[in-house]
Amino acid sequence: MSRPTDRPSDPHDRDEAIRALAEAHAGTDDPRALAMVETMIATALRLSRDGSDLGELKLVSSSLKELRYAYRTFRPWKDAPKLSIFGSARTPEDHPDYEAAREFGRLMGEAGWMSITGAGDGIMKAGHEGPGQERSFGLRIRLPFETTANDVIARDPKLVNFRYFFTRKVMFVTNSAAIVALPGGFGTMDELFEALTLIQTGKSSPMPVVLLEGEGGTYWPRWLAFIREELLDNGWISPADLSLIEIATDPRDARDRILRFYRNYHSSRYVGDRFVIRLRRAPDAAELASLAEEFGHLAKDGRFETGGPFAGETVATELPRLHFKSRRRDFGSLRRLIDRINELPMPDAS
Repeated sequence: MSRPTDRPSDPHDRDEAIRALAEAHAGTDDPRALAMVETMIATALRLSRDGSDLGELKLVSSSLKELRYAYRTFRPWKDAPKLSIFGSARTPEDHPDYEAAREFGRLMGEAGWMSITGAGDGIMKAGHEGPGQERSFGLRIRLPFETTANDVIARDPKLVNFRYFFTRKVMFVTNSAAIVALPGGFGTMDELFEALTLIQTGKSSPMPVVLLEGEGGTYWPRWLAFIREELLDNGWISPADLSLIEIATDPRDARDRILRFYRNYHSSRYVGDRFVIRLRRAPDAAELASLAEEFGHLAKDGRFETGGPFAGETVATELPRLHFKSRRRDFGSLRRLIDRINELPMPDAS
């Protein structure tokens, strides 16, 4: 079969055709966004030219469609604070863990937060019952033995169905400002360790990871003992990495730990090689010197600075910044820095 004459015959023609397609149909005139759309189109074409089989093309195509649909679902609530709740689908409704998850979700809903769970029964259903359907998202994974979502979220437009675990976990982490885990099995451990790994390596924004269980439970103390004895004592993690984990005594304590994390800290991002922390109140000169003395090892030159937003920043531009030339490592110590920032005196809200 002869090749159609209007098909680009060389890389330059192909790039021009992709650029024209993106400009005509991407729905944006932001040059950065257009460049990314062009890259995605070009990557899809390269996959085919590389000789990818149908299974590989299906995986990439389905993954992209899942992510696109999920991001569209979350977009209307982009500015609402959200947290992910992990835990077993097998937890019965009369179990202390179920009651703790439901009460925690209720408290966070009252604080203005929305809850994301895996949409199944057990802890996931409890995490929806607490805040109610209006403040809940469900990320359901299609499994042969779990055919429906729980009855709180089943008919809600904020329910998203996934074929792949990895795309589902992307949505848990990228849409959350906190992670709360209750006792569970392999799936719960997978989700918890995924979140911890992303935060530990700087692939995710800093956020609190709080471990919660019902009254009288021993799951998390025994889990933490294993982490200390087998991971920390053998050198597989650093002492600062334990700062990424908090064990709550009860649902109210779990709520308070999350809200405390955002007492002064607002959010953060990289601008070039600088790590920029958005704050509700910047440290004064003495406080800045104290922070630099304790945490200067996080900066290439040991220096911390304060100021306003950097060029190109669009988030919370009214807030002051603390920034430094980041070594992009030791994110457990970064968490300790955030904790110290949150301990600074804040102006009287009145």
